[in-house]
Amino acid sequence: MPNLGPTELIIIGVVLVLLFGATRLPQTAKGLGQALKIFKKEIRDDDEPKATAPAVEPQPINQAGTATSTQQTQAQSVNDSQ
Repeated sequence: MPNLGPTELIIIGVVLVLLFGATRLPQTAKGLGQALKIFKKEIRDDDEPKATAPAVEPQPINQAGTATSTQQTQAQSVNDSQ
């Protein structure tokens, strides 16, 4: 990207004043600043929930209950087939 000297910056400023007018230019700059502020806030808000999300604790598995229900299912299958 080329370096912008003072002459180029003055030309850009004059073009902006011609496009937007002297009274509307501060309003446009204010609107742009507010838009950037909201944009930055939304980016920070998107990052926060990921960092502050509570960790889910694993639930203990009741292996004895699982074995019992499996045995009951097998016993019912045997009884149904007889």
